[in-house]
Amino acid sequence: MEKVSSNKSSSGFDLADENARHGVQLETLVLCEEHHQTVAFLAKSLSDENRLRILLSVSKGKRSVSSIVEELGLSQPLVSHHLKELKRSLLVTIERNGPFIYYQLADSRILDVIQTLSIVATDLLAARKTF
Repeated sequence: MEKVSSNKSSSGFDLADENARHGVQLETLVLCEEHHQTVAFLAKSLSDENRLRILLSVSKGKRSVSSIVEELGLSQPLVSHHLKELKRSLLVTIERNGPFIYYQLADSRILDVIQTLSIVATDLLAARKTF
């Protein structure tokens, strides 16, 4: 039922249009085999609740570790660890200003991904009958 275009974008995705369950026309991404690992790496980076909270915090603008710690009520070592992982996965960038380091969101499109995941998770859990 899924239509797959033979046109590949520079990112390695095949683009296709299909009707969604709710009758909305959506663009569907079909991953090329070599990109499965890349997407899985990004998904793992988003798989921790504290990382999601940190991403939402830095989406408001440049933030220091201490301001993230204060806002989220997490320990400084924990925030630093997660920021290191988010930097490694290219989701945040750093800016040095003297002795201070500020973190910011690298690409605002990740917020759309998080919002979509939130909607899907809510819908799936609402339909769940057993645990």
